[in-house]
Amino acid sequence: MRFALFLAIRGIRHRRLQSLAAVVGVAAGVAVVTTALSLTNGFTDELIRATLKATPHLILFAQDPKNAPPPKDPEIVAAARFLPVKVLLTRRAGKGRRAASDFATLIGLDAGGERVYPGLGLNALAPGRAVLGSALAAALGAYPGDEVYALAITQKRRRFTLAATFATGNYLIDSGYGFVPLADAQALAEAPGAVAGWHLRLAHPEEARRVARRLTQDGTYWARTWQDLNRTLLQQLALQKRVIGIVLSLIVAVAALGIANVLLLVTVEKTPEIALLRVLGAGAGTLFLAFAWQAVLLGGLGVALGDLAGFLLSSYFRVHPLTIPGELYFITRLPVRMLPGDFAWASAVALATAFLAGFAPLFRLLGVKPGEVLR
Repeated sequence: MRFALFLAIRGIRHRRLQSLAAVVGVAAGVAVVTTALSLTNGFTDELIRATLKATPHLILFAQDPKNAPPPKDPEIVAAARFLPVKVLLTRRAGKGRRAASDFATLIGLDAGGERVYPGLGLNALAPGRAVLGSALAAALGAYPGDEVYALAITQKRRRFTLAATFATGNYLIDSGYGFVPLADAQALAEAPGAVAGWHLRLAHPEEARRVARRLTQDGTYWARTWQDLNRTLLQQLALQKRVIGIVLSLIVAVAALGIANVLLLVTVEKTPEIALLRVLGAGAGTLFLAFAWQAVLLGGLGVALGDLAGFLLSSYFRVHPLTIPGELYFITRLPVRMLPGDFAWASAVALATAFLAGFAPLFRLLGVKPGEVLR
């Protein structure tokens, strides 16, 4: 073992430039993977955070619209009764602006809605006043203070004053939803006293499914969690990260194959020395172990440097976020979140490829015939 390690170190020193290039290649690949995955994690978290600004953590639908008692659970930090109404919103022409219309879902909320949706300005809600998504308001050409009209499928028509707009960053929400007082929604639906259920905000959103199971045990409600409401989005984000991880891991693997090139060059150049060592009693296993040690040392050093570089790069981008076009994406700066698992994955791929590179000279070593070479 010691002799094999001695030969490995001597081999690395003999070809310093090639060894350095192999180490730098692995380090660069690992750094790129870890940094890219950290940026992807940050983007995913920011998109989910933006979506949750206008999405309840848990929705309880009452089996009987007339029977919706307040839910009780330690995880609930805010709750509000709700009733959604599909409407056609219109704004009349005036002040140099053409009339405009768009379809939307108005969510009627009773007291407590501003605590379920903090930061959306729902404290501006009052009878006859509405808060619309920013993209929806833009489509209507409406500004705070303007009057808009809502026409429900019941043919009931109601006038609202636009009290405020909200922007979550999720275009599907900002362009299709608005909030009104619960009584106004009931009037539009011609269902006085009726509620669809409760919108809940939880202390820990990731516990939504467990809370849902507890609150639906008695059959009064059936539930949908924010994960259910955004299932497609979450699946797309998970697939995106998986594809990015695989593609970038292939880059790391290609960089690690540079180690195999170094080892093959050593076997070609050192064939006479290898033959002499065989004559002096060194077995093929010892020589192969020496090359395996070279692969592990080069790969390990590259991984260590790559993890360090990836951490430093990710830390830099956390302090100085990358700027992206605000008109194309819902955020103007790309956040960062580093996960130990991502670093472990990149390191494992690089080390595994480096170890496999140790097998590269095996067949040539087995083909070395000391007698023929020395003759």
